[in-house]
Amino acid sequence: MWLMPRFLTKSRFKLGLECPTKLYYTKKEEIYADSGLTDPFLAALAEGGFQVGELAKSYFPEGHDIETLDYDESLEQTAALLRTDEATVFEAAVKHDNLFIRVDVLKKTATRLDLIEVKAKSIDPTEVAPFETRNGIDSRWKPYLYDVAFQKLVVAAAFPHCEVRAYLMLVDKSVVCPTDGLHHKFAIVDEGNGRRGARQISDLTDEELANPILTRVNVDRHCQKLFDEAVETTEGPTRLEERIKWLAEHYERDEKIISRPSTTCAHCQFRASEEDEEQGLRSGFKECWKAAFDWSGEEFDQPTVLDVWNYRGKAALLDEGRARISEVVEEDINPRSDGKPGMSRSERQWFQIQKAATNDCDAYLDREGLKREMRRWKFPLHFIDFETATPAVPLNRGRRPYETIAFQFSHHIVDEDGGVRHVDEYLNTTRGEFPNYEFVRKLRESLSGDSGSIFRYAHHENTVLNAIHRQLEDDAVEDRRELQTFIESISRSGRNSTRTWSGARNMIDLCELVKRYYYSPSTNGSNSIKYVLPAILNDSEFLQQKYAQPIYGADGGIHSRNFKDKRWIEADGDRVKDPYQLLPKMIEDASEADLAKVDDGEIIRDGEEREQQAA
Repeated sequence: MWLMPRFLTKSRFKLGLECPTKLYYTKKEEIYADSGLTDPFLAALAEGGFQVGELAKSYFPEGHDIETLDYDESLEQTAALLRTDEATVFEAAVKHDNLFIRVDVLKKTATRLDLIEVKAKSIDPTEVAPFETRNGIDSRWKPYLYDVAFQKLVVAAAFPHCEVRAYLMLVDKSVVCPTDGLHHKFAIVDEGNGRRGARQISDLTDEELANPILTRVNVDRHCQKLFDEAVETTEGPTRLEERIKWLAEHYERDEKIISRPSTTCAHCQFRASEEDEEQGLRSGFKECWKAAFDWSGEEFDQPTVLDVWNYRGKAALLDEGRARISEVVEEDINPRSDGKPGMSRSERQWFQIQKAATNDCDAYLDREGLKREMRRWKFPLHFIDFETATPAVPLNRGRRPYETIAFQFSHHIVDEDGGVRHVDEYLNTTRGEFPNYEFVRKLRESLSGDSGSIFRYAHHENTVLNAIHRQLEDDAVEDRRELQTFIESISRSGRNSTRTWSGARNMIDLCELVKRYYYSPSTNGSNSIKYVLPAILNDSEFLQQKYAQPIYGADGGIHSRNFKDKRWIEADGDRVKDPYQLLPKMIEDASEADLAKVDDGEIIRDGEEREQQAA
């Protein structure tokens, strides 16, 4: 059945650490549904590493690239290069028994091998023990260090007469980019056969090579620590080398490892949708949970404890064998007020559980509470939305990796009579220009016509304005203080701000209003606007009647700068079609399924993490 060798690779090792059972389901696309990203370019984009990997090669001009994907050919080409006394190999193929890896950079000098794993994660090299806490290795760094430790074990076993040193090559967030245009030296290219990636299209200058934005950190001590300590798994503690051998043997034999359900199941990619099952695909998630809890098909249609919003006791409930949301009791949640209007976190959790347990599908709206909030609003109401980037490789001289770049905003107004207008927008299209300060100037101009309330959804806009406020501290901009004063007037200070403020027009967070005053079971506990907006459209007959008409961008309708005679309500059976599905595709030749996975937040979450690191 299996034409390809069943090696435990880096990606499969990572999968096995997450959940050993996944090794049985992976690479069986004709049998099991797999919601992982199938587009390699989108996967690399989600990880933020496609340009960082190419930049790393620039620091090793003597390097040779192993481009073939064939196991045997790549092993032969790598071996030939390593037979010389000195060699640097990119994507070096190394095999030992049933373990196979491709090393980002493998540098040989006499009998020493430097194994260098390139990651797009940022680090401040001046920080003392950046990978550790008082309790040991920082859990945020463990996946990266496990990756390197696995590779070191394979290389050391394959080359027993060589000294092997392990490194992480990371983005140095303390470095300032010395030139303009470094980012543009690494272009996205079509490599053929459906593959895309980054390629260096022009040489780095001496200045860029002398001031690298990637730094190499030795992690031999951390690898040894991982080899020495027990790996905590759902099956109990074990040593890393034993764990690797155990995973590799089971994968080679295509033997399923039975794991206890855990909170990691919430993100299992081997769930099958109704459409998947209609096409004959099986659900690995259902197979695991059916074996653990003896569930039937109907029980999988009911919410589980994994669905409870922002609840930290899920692991304990699963350990006790309580997997259904109906098995959660009030004492587990201990719902209580936090002294603020609307629902507290625990009250909302218990509300969700009660709705699910009684199969109550009706939405809840605290009308009086929301009205109290609305009485404080001042018309006209301003709704703003930012589009930003946090590139690992800076676009401009003087900028640091992962600094926020604000390149677009949209501005809509709701008048007191209910009228809606798309009044303004800003989009920077000038190549090589740092747009943030003009962005703020245009935003100030757009919002300066009145003193109406300003709205955002979640923290992004406030985080961006705080980032630009900090950038202004370092840059000699003529109107710096005026721009900072404007930022302070419509935002609140963040945790990394040197000053504290809360503006007179501090943006109102609609996400917080949702959490406090509205709940729809169709969101399944999520407060992401990707789920809340479709839920509200399904709950509101008024919105359905209004936006089923082609009024958006119509003469006499809602003014729009982007659409003409647009209907936002389309039927999808007895439900309203998700309005996000009515938008043009972000990347034309990507599949709808892959774009949906990206849109569900993989890139967004990763970007927010990098943004916080750079702050």
